[in-house]
Amino acid sequence: MAPQVDVDLIARAEAWLADDPDPASRAELRAVLDGLPETAAELSDRFSGPLTFGTAGLRGRLRAGPNGMNLAVVTRAAAGLTGWLDAQGGEGPLVIGYDARHGSREFAERTAEVATGTGREALLLPGPLPTPVLAYAVRALGAVAGVMVTASHNPPQDNGYKVYLGAGLGGPAGTGAQIVPPADAGIEAAIRAVRRVDAVRLGGPGTVLGDEILQGYVRSAAAVLSENGPRDLAIAYTPLHGVGGSTVAAAFAAAGFPPLEVVAEQAEPDPAFPTVAFPNPEEPGAMDLLLALAAGTGADLAIANDPDADRCAVAIPAGDGWRPLRGDELGVLLADHLIRRGVPGLYATTIVSSSLLGRLAAARGVPYAETLTGFKWIVRAAEDLAFGYEEALGYCVAPAMVRDKDGVTAALTVAELAAGLKAEGRTLADRLDELAAEFGLHATDQLSVRVDDLAEIGRAMSRARRNPPATLLGAPVTEVADLLPENDVLTFRTATTRVVIRPSGTEPKLKAYLEVVVEGDPATARARAATELRALRAEIAATLGV
Repeated sequence: MAPQVDVDLIARAEAWLADDPDPASRAELRAVLDGLPETAAELSDRFSGPLTFGTAGLRGRLRAGPNGMNLAVVTRAAAGLTGWLDAQGGEGPLVIGYDARHGSREFAERTAEVATGTGREALLLPGPLPTPVLAYAVRALGAVAGVMVTASHNPPQDNGYKVYLGAGLGGPAGTGAQIVPPADAGIEAAIRAVRRVDAVRLGGPGTVLGDEILQGYVRSAAAVLSENGPRDLAIAYTPLHGVGGSTVAAAFAAAGFPPLEVVAEQAEPDPAFPTVAFPNPEEPGAMDLLLALAAGTGADLAIANDPDADRCAVAIPAGDGWRPLRGDELGVLLADHLIRRGVPGLYATTIVSSSLLGRLAAARGVPYAETLTGFKWIVRAAEDLAFGYEEALGYCVAPAMVRDKDGVTAALTVAELAAGLKAEGRTLADRLDELAAEFGLHATDQLSVRVDDLAEIGRAMSRARRNPPATLLGAPVTEVADLLPENDVLTFRTATTRVVIRPSGTEPKLKAYLEVVVEGDPATARARAATELRALRAEIAATLGV
């Protein structure tokens, strides 16, 4: 029996079709309509609701209709954003960046046309560039706001739209930072108020910036490091088919490092991401080509950026192979390095990251803070922020330069640390063992469940709330913390174990962040921690019913 077709849904689709400025997406939607009733479910999904403009902006599949990323949705988003900026009295240009994904340049150019149509100056970055270059440009150019067209490390069929606020709108500590409430709700309301795309006035193409802004970023990135430090380090690198390659190469050269060995198959931007299932260095297999290159070239260090280069992954030699560092391991290495360098200010991480940074900060006598998940909160932890990180491979090592995670300066900083240790005959693994000997081994892992039905995330969270575990790894649970209704986060603790559960803010995933603390010899503790984390994963999976 053929699916029933909602007459009102067809009418809404026809109205959208008549207002869609892109011939390609019009043809796509017309094919869905012509396929009815067999395509009824597809049509319903495309019109199930508009993409939500949250604190991560917009992100979704490239497809026609309100529940997708397309030129009509971007036009409405740009009109809503510029209208909101006008209502806030925000002055100055709008600076716009984009990555190399399908549609990114077109979406950036349309944003510029909408901005100039309101009489506001629009400045476009001079090509596909890393997200941190856009965040830097907002500050460097005194922009009222910035837009970055990117879906970061999402699958190739996705794209997105991130907003950064300039001086006066995000506050001094938030200048060039991602939006936070209530700005997100205000912008979304302004977007919803845009009734028709064909009523949005378009202006000229704006101004395409020269290379000076990128050169300024590269110079500033190189200046993050100490002068005249060791630079003898062999590095294997991949931009993972993204836009980081040329910027990273220029920054490393400016900082005095030897040329990088780059994974040839992943060196150039490619929106299809042909060599990886998911273009995220956290995903299994994503760094395989990098690790093979590192082993084959005798590298000291292996570094990967995600496709928009705001995240940084590192792997180190381990026995006969290579071991990717967890985000928490690299985070504490970078923090410890900056503290040893005497970088003043507050050191921050999130409630789902390892508790080791807090112990390190207390022992070293430096200010420390924990925030909710997301760099929009980390960079607002304090005016005098020195360093911030989140376990998902995001690091801010130079807040005065980029008030956001920056995979380029993080890569430079870990290379500086590794080169300094190499000059002393030591390695990053040695430094991790030193920290474990002092504070206990803080081992972390993650249970990540990707879902097709977003409702399953809510059901799993409800199961955990109704029946929280009484014990973890045989020890009594001493604390159950629930952040509802403000935040959908659930935490369980024992004396040596912590579990934090939350939905992902950017992907259809449910995440459980696991940590165990094991005392003793680091090598022995590491083996024991691995066993405990496997058992803990199984216990939490049972609690969630996944």
